[in-house]
Amino acid sequence: MAVPGSNPRFLEKAQGLPADQVFLDLEDACAPLVKESARHTIVDALNNGDWGGKTRVVRVNDWTTHWTYRDVITVVEGAGNNLDCIMLPKVQDAQQVIALDLLLTQIEKTVGLEVGKIGIEAQIENAKGLINVDAIAAASPRLETIIFGPADFMASINMKSLVVGEQPPGYGADAYHYILMRILMAARANDLQAIDGPYLQIRNQEGYREVARRSAALGFDGKWVLHPDQVAAANEIYSPGQEDYDHAELILDAYDWCTSEAGGAKGSAMLGDEMIDEASRKMALVIAGKGRAAGMQRTTKFEIPES
Repeated sequence: MAVPGSNPRFLEKAQGLPADQVFLDLEDACAPLVKESARHTIVDALNNGDWGGKTRVVRVNDWTTHWTYRDVITVVEGAGNNLDCIMLPKVQDAQQVIALDLLLTQIEKTVGLEVGKIGIEAQIENAKGLINVDAIAAASPRLETIIFGPADFMASINMKSLVVGEQPPGYGADAYHYILMRILMAARANDLQAIDGPYLQIRNQEGYREVARRSAALGFDGKWVLHPDQVAAANEIYSPGQEDYDHAELILDAYDWCTSEAGGAKGSAMLGDEMIDEASRKMALVIAGKGRAAGMQRTTKFEIPES
């Protein structure tokens, strides 16, 4: 959930929303005249708000601006104990991540925080960032997430569209497939999360769902929401369906049984009309893990086959 760091009312409302992560924004959602005051508003919200177990993130301004270093220092010195990650936008190369890592280390040592406590999320928003995404994803042990920023990216490559995330007119295929797959491969190769960016037409629920389904199908872990009305759709789309979740849990149970002594210590077995093996187990772990994280409950039970 993206929340303007300069708006106390929005900061308070976001605390009660069912989003996994909330990021308090000092970048695009803050006008230049209020960026400095918004730092202190965010510090107060982090220290005194009830975030209910959400991951708490602050998006600072990018390194090409004069605000970045003071954003980081003010927020981390003021609320480092109540902060999980710093989100760095418009990352173009690994050195920008390394610079943030170094600054965070110095602040942590200065104020007595555990070194490495605060993670980094890197946002890919232009062609140079995408070309360098493999190096960016490996730049720091603090890195937790790679994020696609579609609006700035579309502008950076002169894409012929004014609707963020929508397919440009005149192109018959998926214009974002290559971008999303590059980000996903870099993230997975480095054991990071991959997160899709925002959809700006906040009243267009079906449009949001269509765009979200695209990255969810590829394996992205989630997507930004800009409005409370988008939260339910995101939670639904990035969680498995009940049938898929039940099937994944059945595969895990069946594989555990068939590889056990009681099950004959077999490397593969049949689950109904489907053959399952170690590869099936790995695939099922992904779906089952997502379902468990979403708090889903099983509606089926594995039955030991009759001999």
